[in-house]
Amino acid sequence: MDIYQFLEKHQIEYQRFDHPPVFTVDDVHRLTPDLPGAGTKNLFFRDKKGARHFLVVVPDDKRVDLKKLPACLESGRVSFGSPQRMKQTLGIEPGSVSLLAVFNDRSRHNVEVLIDATLWEADAFQFHPLLNTSTLVISKDDVRRFMSATGHLWKVADVPAQE
Repeated sequence: MDIYQFLEKHQIEYQRFDHPPVFTVDDVHRLTPDLPGAGTKNLFFRDKKGARHFLVVVPDDKRVDLKKLPACLESGRVSFGSPQRMKQTLGIEPGSVSLLAVFNDRSRHNVEVLIDATLWEADAFQFHPLLNTSTLVISKDDVRRFMSATGHLWKVADVPAQE
């Protein structure tokens, strides 16, 4: 089953926008049209031992304070997950990190999701559908439905920002 079949099966509605490949938030702003919904930045982390994995979803303009983030995650020190770990855990390549990638972590439920509280105030969000050549706009209710369908742990919290 691919991501679109999964979304359809679980009655998760979306608007799809195709565009050139984007690898950074700057690329998104340069190469995509002005899209509805809140732009997101999706960051993949691992704890020091590599036993826990986190997907942190924040507004696309937020700079996360990596020194304060572990307390928010209830974890020890964290670092970015390597491209190999990302591929193994989420089934995606760098540049395609997205909340929707937890779809690929079905059997292990090895990734914990943290959504920034400020971002969660939006009514809809922009996510890559596992490839960085499209963006899907998905409502908050459908994000809830998606997370429930994947069975992943997730929470909304104030992700610390750099000052």
